[in-house]
Amino acid sequence: MLVSDAVAAVLADLGADTVFGVVGSGNFHVTNALVARGARFVPARHECGAASMADGWARITGRPGIVSVHQGPGLTNAMTAITEAAKSRTPLIVLAADVAASTIRSNFRIDVAGLAKAVGAVPARLHSPDFAVDDTVRAYQTAVQDRRTVILALPLDVQAGDCPPPAAERLAAARAAQVRGAPAGRKAAGPGPRAALLRQAEGPGSAARLAEAIRAAQRPVFIAGRGARHSGARADLERLADACGALLATSAAAKGLFRGSPWDLDVSGGFASPLAAELIRGADLVVGWGCSLHMWTMRHGALLTPGTTVAQVDIEADALGAHRPVDLGVTGDVAAVADEVAAAWGDSRAPGYRSEEIRKRIDSEVRWRDVPYADESDGRRIDPRTLSIALDDLLPAERTVAIDSGNFMGYPSMFLSVPDADGFCFTQAYQSIGLGLASAIGAAIARPDRLVVAALGDGGALMGVSELETVVRLRLPMVVVVYDDEAYGAEVHHFGPDGYPLDTVRFPPVNIAKIARGFGFAAVKVRQVADLANVREWLDGPRDRPLLIDAKVTSDHGSWWLEEAFRGH
Repeated sequence: MLVSDAVAAVLADLGADTVFGVVGSGNFHVTNALVARGARFVPARHECGAASMADGWARITGRPGIVSVHQGPGLTNAMTAITEAAKSRTPLIVLAADVAASTIRSNFRIDVAGLAKAVGAVPARLHSPDFAVDDTVRAYQTAVQDRRTVILALPLDVQAGDCPPPAAERLAAARAAQVRGAPAGRKAAGPGPRAALLRQAEGPGSAARLAEAIRAAQRPVFIAGRGARHSGARADLERLADACGALLATSAAAKGLFRGSPWDLDVSGGFASPLAAELIRGADLVVGWGCSLHMWTMRHGALLTPGTTVAQVDIEADALGAHRPVDLGVTGDVAAVADEVAAAWGDSRAPGYRSEEIRKRIDSEVRWRDVPYADESDGRRIDPRTLSIALDDLLPAERTVAIDSGNFMGYPSMFLSVPDADGFCFTQAYQSIGLGLASAIGAAIARPDRLVVAALGDGGALMGVSELETVVRLRLPMVVVVYDDEAYGAEVHHFGPDGYPLDTVRFPPVNIAKIARGFGFAAVKVRQVADLANVREWLDGPRDRPLLIDAKVTSDHGSWWLEEAFRGH
């Protein structure tokens, strides 16, 4: 069979049923071969959008995303989103057409492997027709088992070659490896993103030593990150926390993991509410579970006081202590380590950090919407906090919130609640604007049962504006909220206080609602709370079109989290 058909056959057999991309001559045949084998192809308007859609889809499903791009510019157009996925350790396979090895003067020739390495992705390649099946299986397994973004180069001459059909026993072995690597608690619809070999803690007595550290603590706090979410470790961590009296928090990427627990502090770090920061700062033991404990999660170290013991659990030894010194590091899968620590802990229970007073304070103070503020709405512009609280009350609780980057991002991240960790899509590892809308599209395809809310700044919205057409074409149930301050707000509030000129980062007013209507959206302008009545009308109506909310927001000063971040530099 043709190599392009064999690649599609391997991927389809291993579970690839959704593919995102932009088709050119180089990826035409392999994409059509996937469609012929039952995969749904989701065409984007730009390759960066396609890669971000696949990233968002993978984050929500827990399965490897697939994106198909043309050789040369198709891949380079997608690189920003690929970088975000690689830095987030999203399991993603980029089917990247490439020129034949002999065409050394081709205008499409680029160093695909060098490009992949430069952004932290794993380079892979179809080396010859005879090895094409093995090369494809290996790329898929790397994405699944190591939670990596893999750029699989598909040279045109190799794609056009003949190869033996994929051997049934080879594919069966690959499927079995996926099942062994599937994390507990994740969806049964597809393979999980971790390997069975990491299912236990490594190092003699490491789990026991962590149990001893927890037993010695009076005010333990657990901070769960992306690794805990991938591991499906909520129940394991809650059982251990209940035994030792730990309070629970997450990194921003794992927001919603402990939703519903009376001991949930929500997000640690720059997004943390005043009460959450106070309680985390008061801990005598902080354990990062699949959490890097970097400057954003720990507020440049401000959430750790002298004498606080810091422990970290991660599937990769190199991650332990990578961002700050730790007193105890345990290498292993989060759920497995939590189980081993619980076994070492035994049946005893300790009050730890928990008390009726703390529980009442968490219930009444931990949400940002419960923190008093002076509403700066003036009738022409609405305070982003007021806007976000009103939308939180209006929109269905079963939602997925996808966030773009910018000065505005803390407001929807912290004022819009989510039902669980699968309800939050946070593409911020690379901190690029313009990825939020496309990642929301991927999330919407992953969870069509939920209303997706894409929260964007005006800069990111206009940068990714072409994908508004994709939302309409796919008839996705989506609300796009644009927090429009007519500027690149982060730069305004970073450089403005020092008196620098800001003409390069301010823009004249844009009628974003009118632009959205041109793409086929329903759109409303929001300048004050009363304007949100139009959102209620849309929610109560047939929802036959997606909705864009064009909100002019106040911007007299920077957001609280950005001010905190700038003070750390």
